[in-house]
Amino acid sequence: MAGEHHHHHHSPVISNIGRAFQIGIILNSAFVVLEFMAGFYYNSLALLSDAGHNLSDVAALGLSLLAFRLAKSKATDKFTYGYHKSTILASLANAVILLIAVGGIGWEAIQRFLHPVETQGGVIAIVAGIGIVINALSAFFFFKNKDKELNTKSAYVHLAVDALVSAGVVLAGILIYYTGLTWIDPLIGLLIMVIVLYSTWSILKESLWLTLDAVPANVDTKVITEQMLKMHGVKDIHHIHIWAMSTTRNAMTAHLILENGLSEMQIAKIKSELKHELEHLNIQHVTFETESENCHDENCGH
Repeated sequence: MAGEHHHHHHSPVISNIGRAFQIGIILNSAFVVLEFMAGFYYNSLALLSDAGHNLSDVAALGLSLLAFRLAKSKATDKFTYGYHKSTILASLANAVILLIAVGGIGWEAIQRFLHPVETQGGVIAIVAGIGIVINALSAFFFFKNKDKELNTKSAYVHLAVDALVSAGVVLAGILIYYTGLTWIDPLIGLLIMVIVLYSTWSILKESLWLTLDAVPANVDTKVITEQMLKMHGVKDIHHIHIWAMSTTRNAMTAHLILENGLSEMQIAKIKSELKHELEHLNIQHVTFETESENCHDENCGH
């Protein structure tokens, strides 16, 4: 006996957040262009690497906005789950591109150490100072709802960290301006590279796992099993499969072994209560197959 459950949760937070993501993307895109141009013109690797870092933010914000938009797309006969999975593929592609960019920054930094290039510390400090304002302002738009939605919290933390990175670049600019030590520029570039590599590696690993249908990081199979077994009428559970439909939605299928003699209404109530409980454990789409205690082997008819 199978049961399907689709839960669509539309909250005002999501629609407001859509606007916050758009503003964040516009502000950060404009700053990335400014930082790249200043970095090229004044030969600053610190600015160029920070611009690459901020470009990753724009991509991450765009990905989150895409996830919200795709969550509203309807399923078709060909794509029965809709287009949710494309958010995972976009995340994987984003991580791979970032790793390639990080390699480029590292190579350039080594060249700068071997062959120092004159750079303008004052300009570096001014441009990075603008970055602090842009990142702090962008983070502010997500502050109110950061504890209500995972993508929003991720965006807030990312932008807040970027404001700190920009502060580091400002410090580098001031030091270069007063000391004339050109090696500070590639050093800051390398430090930013390490920060990007650290954050990108986790994105790469998680998106690759989700592409291979691994259990999402925000889901604990053991906790789910324990909670389900606490439900009155549930004797056992097996054939549990949990995977990500998108970067924000998870699915699960499972076989429930129920007490003998339960009525259709009692079984329906158990499934309904379980699905409600699973929503609190980050499972939005559930399919159950139910079996009775005396009939739960592979060859038993359902």
